[in-house]
Amino acid sequence: MARQLTLDLTMPPASSRDDFLTTGANRDALAMLDAPERWPQGRLMLIGGPGAGKSHLAGFWAAERDAQIVQGWTLNAGNVDELMPMGGAVVVEDGHEIGGNPAAEQGLFHLWNLTGARQGLLLITAQLPPRDWGIVLPDLRSRLDTAAQAVLPPPDEALLPAVLVKLFADRQIQVAPEVVDWLALRMDRDLDLARRLVAAMDRESLADRRAITRRLAAELLDKLAPPDA
Repeated sequence: MARQLTLDLTMPPASSRDDFLTTGANRDALAMLDAPERWPQGRLMLIGGPGAGKSHLAGFWAAERDAQIVQGWTLNAGNVDELMPMGGAVVVEDGHEIGGNPAAEQGLFHLWNLTGARQGLLLITAQLPPRDWGIVLPDLRSRLDTAAQAVLPPPDEALLPAVLVKLFADRQIQVAPEVVDWLALRMDRDLDLARRLVAAMDRESLADRRAITRRLAAELLDKLAPPDA
C-alpha cells in the first residue's frame, strides 16, 4: 500500500497553568516560580533539558503577570530599555544561547541592571546553568553565577506517562493505556524523546494508516533511541 502524504495539522499544545502536569519532579521549581518575592533582587533562572517544561512554566507565568517574552539571542543594549517598565516583568528564553554573542551579552547585562533599578522581575530559562553558557563579559558572568536557580530534573515515574498522554491529546490522538504504560516502562525518562516519539508515531500512523500499537511504538523507539546509542 502506498504511503499517504501527511500534513502536520497538530493543534497548539495546551499551555495554561491548568494544563501543566505537576509531580514531585517539578513541584519545587513551580513553587519557586510562584514566589517571586523570594527571588534575590527579583531574578530567577529556570533550568532544565529540552522538553522539560520551561517554556510552559514561563508562558503561563508571563501571561499572569503581563510580562514580555523574548529570545535571549535577540537582546542588545538598544532594545532592552523598552522591555522592562517600572515594576514590570520580563522572560528571557534560551539564555544558554547568549554566550559568545557580544550584543546579546551586553543586552542581558543591561536588562539585569534595569531589573534592579526598576524593581522588576526577570525570569531566564536555559538548558544549562550559566557557568556552561560560555559568557565572555566578566560583569555579566559574575552576576549570573550568583543568581537563584529553579531546576527541572528528568521526569519521575508519575510525570513521564502523564506527559505522553498529554502529547497524544495535543495531537487529538486516542491511545490505549497499555501503549502509554509500555512506553513509560521502556524508554528513557527524557521529555524531549517523548515529544519526538509521539510526533513520529503520529506521522507513521497517518502515512501507513496504521493504528498506534505497542508494535509501532517499539519500532519507533528502536529508531529514535537504539539500545547502543
